[in-house]
Amino acid sequence: MPEKRELPKFAVLQLSGCAGCEVSLINASEWVDQYQLVYMPLVVSANAVPEDTEILLVSGGVRNDEDAFNLRKAAKTAKRVVAVGTCAISGGVSNLGDRDDVRQMFLAQSSRHHLPHLLPKSHPIDVFVNVDLYLPGCPPTPELFMAALTGPENFQASNIVCQECGREKLKDMRPKHLVGFQQGEVLPDICLINQGYLCVGSSTRGGCRAICTRPGHPCVGCRGPSNAYIEKESQVWFDRIQKVFENMTDIPPEEIKAALHSPQLSLFLFQFTDYTNSGRPPRPKEKVL
Repeated sequence: MPEKRELPKFAVLQLSGCAGCEVSLINASEWVDQYQLVYMPLVVSANAVPEDTEILLVSGGVRNDEDAFNLRKAAKTAKRVVAVGTCAISGGVSNLGDRDDVRQMFLAQSSRHHLPHLLPKSHPIDVFVNVDLYLPGCPPTPELFMAALTGPENFQASNIVCQECGREKLKDMRPKHLVGFQQGEVLPDICLINQGYLCVGSSTRGGCRAICTRPGHPCVGCRGPSNAYIEKESQVWFDRIQKVFENMTDIPPEEIKAALHSPQLSLFLFQFTDYTNSGRPPRPKEKVL
């Protein structure tokens, strides 16, 4: 009887997040025969990340002292650490808790017991540990998870979402105002910018296979900046988006600027400033999948 092959071990450490990344990983079934999942509280009963873990996938941001402790402990023995998703890379949804009014309201609850202490801010994980690979997305697609596990050299991603979208850009279709989110009838096969939708796929890194824009939902930038902007100041990216709309529409620049800084997009677009305006060295594009 042939000897059973020992599969490399990987673990998923969930910090302050929503478990969306974990669900996306579960949908990527190809890893089952190539890796042994040894820790993921969502599906695997284990008390801690084993010390012989080769790859540690980390989702969620560091929002409390328990997150920071668990992250440092797990990363200490793992051979490779991968920051997974918007929350681990830029703070994500939990970063909204950085608002002073929200924090003061929580801390004022004197009756709370046995809860982790909130840190002054929500942090990406590379504030606490070294990261070998960044896997952006909210959540990353199953295909992207497989690329991170099996080796980025085997994965060919487009530079920007537009290259994967396939919608046609028209020179003679120039809207005068933006169409609100989830409003109007989306025409098939025509660029969403031509139709007046605020789509930022022209500067957002590809690899997602345009799963939002193809059915008609504007890209909101959850994959973060493309390699052309990842090591530049965020204003360069905002100026580029303005230029795209100036070339393709007759929408007033101030309307575009206001929409780019609106609450609807803030959840994702703030991460474009996180790559260069954080006070830390820029994240090298070679480490971003």
